Amino acid sequence: QEANLQEADLRESDLQEVDLSGGNLSDADLRLANLNGADLRRADLRRADLRLANLNGADLSDADLRGADLQEVDLNGVNLRVANLNGANLRVTDLRLANLN
Repeated sequence: QEANLQEADLRESDLQEVDLSGGNLSDADLRLANLNGADLRRADLRRADLRLANLNGADLSDADLRGADLQEVDLNGVNLRVANLNGANLRVTDLRLANLN
């Protein structure tokens, strides 16, 4: 079953390698959360606050990141294939090695 964490306060949470695929995390506060290796495929992350979150090795393919705040997030090696980044804040975000194809 897909998690419903809409508007959840998950600041500084350890969500390493957790399966949140297809989950609703819209408007969630994920600042400084450890999402290393997390499965976020098809997750609804609209307007989520991901500032300074650890997304190393996370799978965000087909995720909805419209309006999400990804400021100062290192997205090196993150799978963003078919992810919707419309209106996302990517200021000071490292996308050099992110998979965008």
